[in-house]
Amino acid sequence: MTGRFPGGGGFSLLRLAPMVLRARGFRLYARGGGASGKRRLVDLWQNGGAAVLGHTPPSMLRELKNAASRGLFAPFPHFLEDRLAKALSRVFPDRDFALYAAPPPELEALAASGAAGLWRPFLDPAAPLSAPENAPPVLALVVPGVQGWRLAKGPRGAEIALPLGLCALAIGRGFERGRLPPGDFLPPALLAAAARGVHDLVAAAPLRSRPAFPRIAKALRGVPPEASMWKSRGPYLEPRRPVSREGWAALFRRYLDAGFLLPPAPCQPLILPGELSPGEEAKLAGLLAPEADFSKGPLD
Repeated sequence: MTGRFPGGGGFSLLRLAPMVLRARGFRLYARGGGASGKRRLVDLWQNGGAAVLGHTPPSMLRELKNAASRGLFAPFPHFLEDRLAKALSRVFPDRDFALYAAPPPELEALAASGAAGLWRPFLDPAAPLSAPENAPPVLALVVPGVQGWRLAKGPRGAEIALPLGLCALAIGRGFERGRLPPGDFLPPALLAAAARGVHDLVAAAPLRSRPAFPRIAKALRGVPPEASMWKSRGPYLEPRRPVSREGWAALFRRYLDAGFLLPPAPCQPLILPGELSPGEEAKLAGLLAPEADFSKGPLD
């Protein structure tokens, strides 16, 4: 494969998707298909949740542009670290914070033991920015920003995806900090986007945590759990039972053919967009309906 970067790790299913030329809101515009030579996909992955507010939030774009215009791409010490910590304190007033460019081995070990886990916003519409009462002492935060993902082992050997590029941790104040290494310096451009993204999460919480898609709600409710593939929490949908990699690949292809991008790793949830056209909602409801799921195939 001369001239290409092989691999992709646990996210290699993304290589099945067409080449994305532009992302706007909750849609991806890719090469190929149609009279214009472009194809539109509804993004149900949203970069694992880093684009839960869409790919082009105006305030985040403004912060990135301002930081870029100052040449702030190198990992310098910068006051934006304090700005991000202040933003995170709005959501986690009783926790301390640490920043890493990549999940350190110590974090992966804590995740495997259950002492660390992911925090996502909007899981509970009644308290959309809260952490569960039984949350682990170390939380890796899924917040809007520029980041990638690394697969790691969670409790009982289950896979978990940890943030890469900007890995922000909220740490309980009773936790022994010596169990984690000192944090990294990160490019201020990334810090600027993340700080703005956290403030935007707070502002968006009342609406984003309550998806208003009646056709999708109808497709998901009114059936016994054993008859449905999906369970929902806020805007997130997760399989009710474990899915094999082969089964998820088949599901990924099926949704891709219908114009929807699923998460490339089965450990990440499907995320309902902040907006759908009536036609997109009807098509997605058809895919999610009990008669459309294939529990006879992908599910182990």
